[in-house]
Amino acid sequence: MTGSEASPSFRLAYVPGVTPTKWVRIWNERLPDVPLTLIATPAAEASDVLRDRGADAGLVRLPVDRSVLSAIPLYAETTVAVIPKDHVVAAVDEVTLADLADETVLHPLDDTLGWERPPGQPAFERPATTADAVELVAAGIGVLLVPQSLARLHHRKDLTYRPVTDAPESQVVLSWPEDETTDLVEEFIGIVRGRTVNSSRGRTPTPPQPKTKRPETKRPEKSGATRQKPAAGKNPRSGGGAKGGAKPGPKGGSKGGGKRGKPRRRP
Repeated sequence: MTGSEASPSFRLAYVPGVTPTKWVRIWNERLPDVPLTLIATPAAEASDVLRDRGADAGLVRLPVDRSVLSAIPLYAETTVAVIPKDHVVAAVDEVTLADLADETVLHPLDDTLGWERPPGQPAFERPATTADAVELVAAGIGVLLVPQSLARLHHRKDLTYRPVTDAPESQVVLSWPEDETTDLVEEFIGIVRGRTVNSSRGRTPTPPQPKTKRPETKRPEKSGATRQKPAAGKNPRSGGGAKGGAKPGPKGGSKGGGKRGKPRRRP
């Protein structure tokens, strides 16, 4: 693993529409002694923030400067058309780019879909931000194509959106400076990839605890032969050599196996 020593805190940049809540919660559970600071960053400035070491890592959208930044894909977002609620497109469940050919499609300067020229008819000017473009949609100037999370972020009661089935998707990635792959960066990579706390990568895994052996219980051996009942008139406890079922006497005893009496005293 390369990079500098771990800092006492971790700075995570994120662009509009990305929700890092779940990953931040897991971080706080695993590393309560290392505070995580969130840095809200405009999409157009995300690569600059990471290159200038303004954050240790970032949840950003492609493209990023791959000459100095590493990136691992997280998920892709559906592209939607933001329209007024009374727009003709609102009558259908989904649309295609061809359905928007006659519409004025707004192309903000902070566009996250990366196309050189959006479909439809271009507006006279490009809005500065996605938020500005949403205001123009509400004013009836045109429609806007954005990732679904941005449509939700800029939700208005007078607007709605519909999926565009053949539009390019926005790819969300975890990115960081390639020469600053610290232990804390590796830890966050493990979190977003779903590694467990005892993963071999990231933090030092907890050593396995020795298993406690249970005392062995001896089981009675099973005999292959069927136990037979004793014949009538025979004592099952008696020896087979004593006639009439008498118990064998002690060694050196009287003939017949009877009990020895007490010796008589001489007069």
